[in-house]
Amino acid sequence: MKKGDYDLVIIGGGPAGLTAGLYAARARLNVIMIEKVVPGGQVLVTDLVENYPGFPEGIGGAELVQKITEQVKKFELNIENNEVVSVDLSEQVKKIQLGDRIITTDTIIIATGASPTKLNIPGEDNFYGKGVSFCATCDGPFFKDRILAAIGGGDTAVQESIFLTRFAKKVYIIHRRDQLRANKTLQERAFANEKIEFVWDSVVTSIEGSSDVEKISIKNIKTGETKQLGVDGCFVWVGIQPNTDFLKDTVALDELGFVIVDKNMQTSVSGVYAAGDARDTPLRQITTAVGDAAIAVSSAEHYISKI
Repeated sequence: MKKGDYDLVIIGGGPAGLTAGLYAARARLNVIMIEKVVPGGQVLVTDLVENYPGFPEGIGGAELVQKITEQVKKFELNIENNEVVSVDLSEQVKKIQLGDRIITTDTIIIATGASPTKLNIPGEDNFYGKGVSFCATCDGPFFKDRILAAIGGGDTAVQESIFLTRFAKKVYIIHRRDQLRANKTLQERAFANEKIEFVWDSVVTSIEGSSDVEKISIKNIKTGETKQLGVDGCFVWVGIQPNTDFLKDTVALDELGFVIVDKNMQTSVSGVYAAGDARDTPLRQITTAVGDAAIAVSSAEHYISKI
């Protein structure tokens, strides 16, 4: 029976992809992990990870990725920096179009994660990198003693806003509801932080300035009142969208573009699995991503043994 170039191709190198690589390499599968940029994913830009088991004092996101990567390399996982342009899943041997060539494989694990959702308001694109950011760890130090706006009310928004107070003079947390969605521990820290001021029931309608961000316009969605706030930067944390554009018309996706899988992490196509933030899941955490990956590799092993 015809086989692919690889037993398994892992697409994506975040926590799910790295964990899949660890399990697959230890199982001595002929495996390659394709990562577009560098291994780590969104964890790389997370200041502090407090809910990953084994680190009672918490651990920096970049440091955690470094440790996982070192562990993976111990088992000689083949990691290639390349972009997956498209996939052809119409036959048992799957084809993957990379930026420079086509490779074939018996199984695939999709671990491409997700990216921050944009506000899609005037000024957001114009001032990206000039005051508009999605990464507190990357850009927070540039705003020492400045005034910042943070948009969102979930775990990421609140945790990263707290981090910003290490540098900023003041941080406005602007949330479209009248209470936060973040976990209670983070809420307590934010409410106790004198540098944080909350702007409830409000959305940002535009970001303005000359060469850099100077102010934002906000609207109270209950009263309709509008006003402007003078800020030097605007950090956006209002959700995520899956990195699954390359999968169009190949596997079943939900209405938001997340990959639909069963309990074995199998997609609608036999031999193709998904793990981590790219799949439809009620919780997107590092712990759930690594768990997904372990199940996906186990499922892939069973599939390979059958063919």
